Amino acid sequence: MGAENVTSVKEFILLGLARQRKIQLFLFVVIFIVYLLTVLGNLLIIIIVKTDIQLQIPMYYFLSHFAGIEICYVTSTMPLMLTHLATGNGTISFALCTLQMYAALTMGSMESFLLSVMAYDRYLAICCPLIYATAMTKQNQLQFALACWVIAPVLCAICIICLVCQTFCGPNQINHFICELPVVLKLACSDTQISKLVNLAIGALGILAPFSVILTTYGCILYSVSHMKSNVGLHKALSTCSSHLIVVILFYGTIICMYMIPKSASSPDHDKQIAVFYVVVTPLLNPIIYTLRNKSIHRAASKML
Repeated sequence: MGAENVTSVKEFILLGLARQRKIQLFLFVVIFIVYLLTVLGNLLIIIIVKTDIQLQIPMYYFLSHFAGIEICYVTSTMPLMLTHLATGNGTISFALCTLQMYAALTMGSMESFLLSVMAYDRYLAICCPLIYATAMTKQNQLQFALACWVIAPVLCAICIICLVCQTFCGPNQINHFICELPVVLKLACSDTQISKLVNLAIGALGILAPFSVILTTYGCILYSVSHMKSNVGLHKALSTCSSHLIVVILFYGTIICMYMIPKSASSPDHDKQIAVFYVVVTPLLNPIIYTLRNKSIHRAASKML
C-alpha cells in the first residue's frame, strides 16, 4: 500500500465577525475603543491599589492581580482581531494561532483560579474574622497569587501539546474571529479522542474545581449572613461580595454556554456569538462592576486625581 499523501496545514483562515468591508471597519472602531477602555480601566485599578495605602488589604491585592490578568487576556485576543478587521484578511499562521490559543487559555484559567481565591478571601473575612489576619498574611497572599500564575500555564500547556500532536491536512477555514481550542481541534484529520479526554480533564481541574470552591464558599457565606443580627454587618457583608458574585456569574455563565450547552446544527455562528461576550464585553464590564459601588475605590481615585 502506498504512503498516504497528507499535506500539513501551515496557516488558518479566520472568517471573522463580518464579510462586508463597511461592517468590518465599523467593528474595528468599536473594538478598538473597547480595547482602550478595558486596558485603561484595569490599569487604573492597579495604579489606585498600588498607590493608596488604605487599599493594601488582601481583597484589593487580588483585585489588582485580576486586573493585570484581564489586560493580558484582551491583549492576547483583541489586537489580532483589530488587525484582521483593518486589513480584511483573516489569515493566521499555525504557530501564531497556537500561541494565541495558549495565551487566551492560560489567562482564562488564571481568572478562574483567582476568582476562587477571591471567594475564599471573602469567606475568611466574613465567616472567620478572628483568624483572617493570620490566614491572609502578605506571604500567603503572594503564595495564592503565584499558584494561579504557575498552575494555569502548566495545565494549558498540556492541552496545547495534545493539539500540536494532531495532523491538520485541511480544510483550514475557522468560523471564528480568534483561535480557540475546541474550534481548531475540529479541523484535525487524525483521531482527536485522546485530546478531547485530556481537554475534558484539564477543564475539570481548571474550571469546575475553582467553580466548586466558589459555590462552597458562597454557600457558607450565605449561611453565615443569614444568622447575622446586625443590619450594618449584613449590609457590609453583602456589599463586599456583590461585585465579585456578578463577575463570577458573567465569567462562568459564558463558559457554560460555550462548552457545556449542546450546540444547534442550525446555528454555525453560535461559538463566535458567545465569544464576543467573553472576549469583548465582559473584560470591559469587570472594572466597571468592581468600581461602580466601591466607595474605597472612589475615595482613592478622587484622592489621586
